[in-house]
Amino acid sequence: MATIKPFKGLRPPQSLVEKVASRPYDVLNSDEARREAEGNDMSLYHIIRPEIDFPVGTDEHDERVYQKAAENFQLWQDRGWLVQDEEEHYYIYAQTMNGKTQYGLVVGAYVPDYLNGVIKKHELTRRDKEEDRMKHVRVCNANIEPVFFAYPDNDALNAIIARYTAQQPVYDFIAPGDGFGHTFWVIDDKQDIDAITQEFAKMPALYIADGHHRSAAAALVGAEKAKQNPQHRGDEEYNYFMAVCFPAGQLTIIDYNRVVRDLNGMTPAQLLDALKKHFDVEDKGTAEPYRPTCLHNFSLYVDGHWYSLTAHPDTYDDHDPIGVLDVTISSRYILDELLGIKDLRSDKRIDFVGGIRGLGELKQRVDSGEMAMALALHPVSMKQLMDIADTGNIMPPKTTWFEPKLRSGLIIHKLD
Repeated sequence: MATIKPFKGLRPPQSLVEKVASRPYDVLNSDEARREAEGNDMSLYHIIRPEIDFPVGTDEHDERVYQKAAENFQLWQDRGWLVQDEEEHYYIYAQTMNGKTQYGLVVGAYVPDYLNGVIKKHELTRRDKEEDRMKHVRVCNANIEPVFFAYPDNDALNAIIARYTAQQPVYDFIAPGDGFGHTFWVIDDKQDIDAITQEFAKMPALYIADGHHRSAAAALVGAEKAKQNPQHRGDEEYNYFMAVCFPAGQLTIIDYNRVVRDLNGMTPAQLLDALKKHFDVEDKGTAEPYRPTCLHNFSLYVDGHWYSLTAHPDTYDDHDPIGVLDVTISSRYILDELLGIKDLRSDKRIDFVGGIRGLGELKQRVDSGEMAMALALHPVSMKQLMDIADTGNIMPPKTTWFEPKLRSGLIIHKLD
């Protein structure tokens, strides 16, 4: 069963939240962070992307950069740009995209739950990326950015959330750039706090939706601190890390598409002919982009034409949670068998485009000559993700893309 706790959040004053808040560290590079933080001394980028305070080209993994993160984090507190709540609370964080709102509970997730599998993963992590985030957590002694969890839909929690969201929020703003709404409430009633803790205690599992490396780093640092503390009791703040937990039914997974640099020596006509072994191929013309209509239907853009590819039934097994995924079908029968791309993590001939950029981005990258073809996939469902996590399986690389992304800087969790 899942263990959570409230915590004393470290937050910007209401008047400063839009100055402090930023996109997550891993959705932009150093140059983009530098541009977005320009003229804004309060931006969280100075803490989560502290290389922007050094000359251009400074290695973001330089020890001086990590130390700068800690110095800036303390400075933000000293200047009152981040202020810690006096009491432990849960919080509600709502995001609105394209008229749809999802409501998350901000909680302290339990480190042992991550280590023993109550918090379930669906992606592999890379040790170098884990170590980068571990250094950041260690030096700041805090979870600066939250991770993104899903939980099974729960009527009791929905009722509590509905009561608070009917009230005036603490924060309410539209983020620049993407235009998504971010709204925030504090749950301060002890009876409600206890009820939330008890409802989570009934849940057999929580699911990482986004932030596998941050989850691993936070949990591993918490476990380190437990081992290093001879007086360890198990209730210390470092035994918990910050997560925003959303009902699974409210979440949107969008497509995560592929573009490929060459056709492995084939002409477009030869590729289309080879695809017929495993797919029904239909030319959709040159005008409007073709979007996959259902699972096992793909969109191919090559040589100025859009094509519908529908996988033959013998290419997948409905009882195999990994084999039935469209990312598996396309990897096995298109990328590997026809194009010779066997490792999606390391092959330089392939790149990945989040569906938030639209099918027009795929067309542009092929028409420009940068890529030879594009492949659009139907998004996986939350049920597929949870089924895979429940069976202990791992999704292939670049399978899920969640939108909207959590805004960083609305709340921070200190480890002491």
